[in-house]
Amino acid sequence: MLLPYLNKKKIEAGCDEAGRGCLAGPVVAAAVIWNPKIELIGLNDSKQLSKKKREELTPLIKSNAIAWATGLVEPQEIDQINILNASFLAMHRALKKLQKTPNFILVDGNRFNRYQEIEHCCIIKGDGKYLSIAAASILAKTYRDKVMEDYAIQFPQYGWEKNAGYPTRFHRQAIAEFGPSPMHRMSFKLLPDQLTLF
Repeated sequence: MLLPYLNKKKIEAGCDEAGRGCLAGPVVAAAVIWNPKIELIGLNDSKQLSKKKREELTPLIKSNAIAWATGLVEPQEIDQINILNASFLAMHRALKKLQKTPNFILVDGNRFNRYQEIEHCCIIKGDGKYLSIAAASILAKTYRDKVMEDYAIQFPQYGWEKNAGYPTRFHRQAIAEFGPSPMHRMSFKLLPDQLTLF
């Protein structure tokens, strides 16, 4: 069972990101201030849920959260500042958009760049431990999937509506055949060593 908070006396915002390991598209983060009095059945780490379940939970999270927001960093920025810093920046952008300011941040993972002067705590596998982080993981994932589905219309050859930009065999074969698109992260290893981009 997920925990409603780490510190009962704080206004906690849970943060998580989606798309860090992708070859294409933005990295997306979400920040959620969850209402600890509300128990949302099925709320869990987004990776443990089906796409259908994530999509069902998304409007429920938005309507029951005290505050929520998303932020993203595009591939060109990722290439300039690296994916780790881009993940932190996406979280900062989400936090900045929150309609209520938290005084404590719960971050999924083991590293974070301090946001303003707000105290934070990094929690490994936090999306499976705290409601606010789990909610953020779902919002980040569903938003990013929608972004990649929209980009798939513009760049249909890569199958992003199915692989969301992750390094699947089909995606890498498409890169080998068609070359990278403007949405690919050129600082990433797009192809195995035995294949080269033309």
